[in-house]
Amino acid sequence: MLIEEIKGNTFCIDMGKTNIPFYKIDNKKIIMLDSGFNKVDREKIENVLESNDLQPVGIICSHAHADHAGNNMYLKKKYNCIIAMSECEAFICNSENNLKFYYNNQYNTYTTYDIREHLEYMVCETDIIITEERDYVEVCGVKFGIIHTVGHSPGHICIVTPDNVAYLGDALISHEVIENAKMPYTYNLSEDLKSKANLYNLKCEKYIVAHKGIYEDITKLIEDNINLYRNIAAKLYNIIEGTMTMEHIVKNAIESFNICVNNTLKYIMVDKVLRLYIEYFCEMRMVKMEIKDGFLKYSKVP
Repeated sequence: MLIEEIKGNTFCIDMGKTNIPFYKIDNKKIIMLDSGFNKVDREKIENVLESNDLQPVGIICSHAHADHAGNNMYLKKKYNCIIAMSECEAFICNSENNLKFYYNNQYNTYTTYDIREHLEYMVCETDIIITEERDYVEVCGVKFGIIHTVGHSPGHICIVTPDNVAYLGDALISHEVIENAKMPYTYNLSEDLKSKANLYNLKCEKYIVAHKGIYEDITKLIEDNINLYRNIAAKLYNIIEGTMTMEHIVKNAIESFNICVNNTLKYIMVDKVLRLYIEYFCEMRMVKMEIKDGFLKYSKVP
């Protein structure tokens, strides 16, 4: 793992598959932009902090996914960090019940036991709530720009450091990830596409993508991200033939996208992502739902 200087006081921890940026207040105190995945990243992050004599005093979190907010609670308890998140994402992390509500809205299978067993580390009180109308946040006396990029998650934000370096979180994925993407996750595709297009207006000197890259210009990256999601949506739309149950659509998608599904968790993940694309088709009036022979079925709108 390496610490890479991006510009001025903005740095980035290279975690291998992801980037975790931070902003140096002084030689010791830092503000992290996301906190990584608890099971995978915690020990690595701690080694970087300790070996470089760094102390996180704040965390601005792009969104409440496990690989971005997974160490919020741990670092808050250990270092007494201030946590800043968008209003919606802060709500998700506020309690076990809120996590259950959010994940059941997607998986439909998460019990309170599952939350406690697998996601309890996500529960964390947020100190600074970033509301939708705010375009900046001040943490520990440092002012960061905020761009609301709803879509990948309900309240995803991008963060601009005082060095005019933008951390894009998961609003975009790198060209390397695009090349290997089969069915990338999006919570709300229509909003996600709008948010990606809005990034054309962002003028920064450097851009950090969590998964994973550092760019000086993101014009082509934005275009390629938008095309990726549109092309995948078109491919998924084309596998709907006649009137089909969701299980039938999932089966066709697994075969069409050549996805290895060897356990129930993997199936649930594919089902979850696919349902969000189907929601987009229904929203766009491209697909309709109906009850037929006692089953909920989907078909294309003529």
